[in-house]
Amino acid sequence: MTVHSYLYGRRRPLPEGEYADYFDIERTAFVSVDMHEGHLSADEDCPCPAPRGRAIIGAVDDVHARGRELGVRVIHVRTGLRPSGADDLNGIPSAWRRPFAEYVGGIPNVAAHGLEGSRWTEFATEVLGEDEVVVSKKRLSAFYATDLDFLLRQAGITTVVLTGCMTDCCILNTAFDASNMSYRVITVRDCVAGTNEELEEAALKIMSLNTGLVMDADDLMVAWKQLRHG
Repeated sequence: MTVHSYLYGRRRPLPEGEYADYFDIERTAFVSVDMHEGHLSADEDCPCPAPRGRAIIGAVDDVHARGRELGVRVIHVRTGLRPSGADDLNGIPSAWRRPFAEYVGGIPNVAAHGLEGSRWTEFATEVLGEDEVVVSKKRLSAFYATDLDFLLRQAGITTVVLTGCMTDCCILNTAFDASNMSYRVITVRDCVAGTNEELEEAALKIMSLNTGLVMDADDLMVAWKQLRHG
């Protein structure tokens, strides 16, 4: 079966022999970004709603489960800000807070977003005992002010597979940071969600040209079974 990925929004066969180094399962880990209640709760008090993210919870759990069966590690990353506000509102606020809130018409409980120890930092996706968890994400990238890079290098990981939200900010930033640090990056197109369809598609096109591969979950499974090392 032919392996496919997306290039600038077009699904096409991977050039034969060009990307085999992306599919070494023993050196691969999922990095699932911000799939927590602070984005995904349907509660009216949700501090930073990402309603498109709710629709992919099942898909994210499914692709992680299928990956685990093949031996792929799963790392869950979530925002974790000090309750004092020193990391954000009482220090230098995150840049997204004002324009994004303006765009969506206001977020009444946004001050509670990401506060460590709150119910908003509970994962909405399945976290198993063998998974790893990173809980100190401070800004958009899963690498910034966290020990994610240390964890990946300790495990000998060379390829990161991105799932989660939001495609046009946290996933995009994480993909660029991972690529800049010389990780191979695969973004799972049907397991990430963003602000809206327009920004999702723009971000996926950018990542397909500049950070690595963009693939559907089923295509990723085909690739792992056909192109993996060993």
